Amino acid sequence: METKASDASDRSVLIVGGGAAGWLTACYLATHLGQERQGGPRITLLESPDIGIIGVGEGTFPTTRNILRTLGIEEAEFMRESQAAFKQGIRFDDWEVTPRNDVHSHYFHPFEAPYLGKEELELLPYWLIQDPATRPPYAEAVTFQKRIADARLAPKRLYQGHYSGPLNYAYHFDAARFANVLARRAKALGVHHLQGLLGEVVLDDTGAISHAISPDHGRLSADLYVDCTGFRSELLGKALNVPFRPVSGTLFADRAVVCQVSYPNANAPLESYTIATAHEAGWTWDIGLANRRGIGYVHSSHHTSESRAEEVLAAYVARSGGKTAAVEMRHISFDAGYRTQHWVKNCVAVGLSAGFLEPLESTGMVLIEAAVNKIAEFFPHSGPIDASAGLFNDLMVKRYDAIINFIKLHYCLSKREEPFWRDNTAAESIPERLRMLLDIWQHRPPSRYDFVIDHETFAHFNYQYILYGMNFHTDYQAAGRALPMKDKAEQIFSRIHSFGEQAAKDLSAHRATIKAIYDNGFVERAPSPAPALAR
Repeated sequence: METKASDASDRSVLIVGGGAAGWLTACYLATHLGQERQGGPRITLLESPDIGIIGVGEGTFPTTRNILRTLGIEEAEFMRESQAAFKQGIRFDDWEVTPRNDVHSHYFHPFEAPYLGKEELELLPYWLIQDPATRPPYAEAVTFQKRIADARLAPKRLYQGHYSGPLNYAYHFDAARFANVLARRAKALGVHHLQGLLGEVVLDDTGAISHAISPDHGRLSADLYVDCTGFRSELLGKALNVPFRPVSGTLFADRAVVCQVSYPNANAPLESYTIATAHEAGWTWDIGLANRRGIGYVHSSHHTSESRAEEVLAAYVARSGGKTAAVEMRHISFDAGYRTQHWVKNCVAVGLSAGFLEPLESTGMVLIEAAVNKIAEFFPHSGPIDASAGLFNDLMVKRYDAIINFIKLHYCLSKREEPFWRDNTAAESIPERLRMLLDIWQHRPPSRYDFVIDHETFAHFNYQYILYGMNFHTDYQAAGRALPMKDKAEQIFSRIHSFGEQAAKDLSAHRATIKAIYDNGFVERAPSPAPALAR
């Protein structure tokens, strides 16, 4: 039997694969292109019940809030059903130098942009001319978010409603539960769900996909096919034979050993940032969900062995309060890189089927969001189905390349002594554009003009947080002599500190806030009199 429902609308979409990539694509297209019953395209998702979801805990970027809001999913419902907690940034432990005598270094990458205030004064130049021996770390000088996260406080109050609050934030969540939330919403939006295997992909005389064959559902055809089959890349990679471009010469990590760790009790403190700790041949992520922690050691198989990776992970778990005897570990292999084209003829890939770099900075979810946003924007309601494929490919490839530069920045500034880290500082492993920018930034700080906004996931201030968190030196003393608003800048630095003092009093414990959201959701109005968090 053939299943193609272009009866109700002019065009149809077949998404192959579920998980976050498949179901987010389905929700987003149904939301932005209109439901089938309203004249939008018919959207069908084929999901194999036998293929699980990769991930022990997922971190996101603040853009996820906007996506969920536009999909019509209430924040409290999403958090409850996904066992989600707040994420206010990433704390990087031991990335700058190898620890000695139990002396460790760390810095914070907050989600909050540097404070500008009503003066709209760029504070970085004034921070650069301060005495390095006495000035606070950059992220702590220009935002108070680290103080809030270090105190394990939530970034918002219960009465501030869905997806809003005084501090920028994202989430940690259970990837499988999150996919279930999206699936429920997609079905409510009219997406057709087929459970079954993908058997064969048949091409026509032009090299486009003619139809797919499922042993469970027979012949499936559509106008546009979306490949969400993960690392297998069944449509774009295997059927259409689009080449894979490896970036292993720049990003060395190709393995992860992962586990789940329980809290000692139900009221244990709950972190509101990802903890990324550097080790001899990679780094561990430590993601706090409401009900457990997800921990993984991302490493290079060329710099360590599988057994040694397990030892490093077990030692980290034990040191951070987990019980190694109860930890079950599993290994994940991946190749860092991306397909040279993401939209070919009538097939477009989203998520792991298009490419994967590594877990640092939660770019996996960001790239899914970027792809589905463009598919909806470029969707051809008439004319050639691949009319915008060239533009889509150009934008996505440049976004991948920009993210590669940003991820590499974390590694190439390290002064750690192990071979993995020394190899990461070798000039030949650093992309040419990043080398050029690092040379420029020795004499001036990163500027928004250094980046093309349509190609970037991370803003210039994200680069600033990493650079100066790693104690990169920008020689700004000559320019600093002419800075005209030193006194005003000092007042703003003091104001930021005061805001942190007030916020620490006004905001509630992260664990207690999460429990209240799960139990009762968000309340409609502030208590009276409401505490005021000045900004």
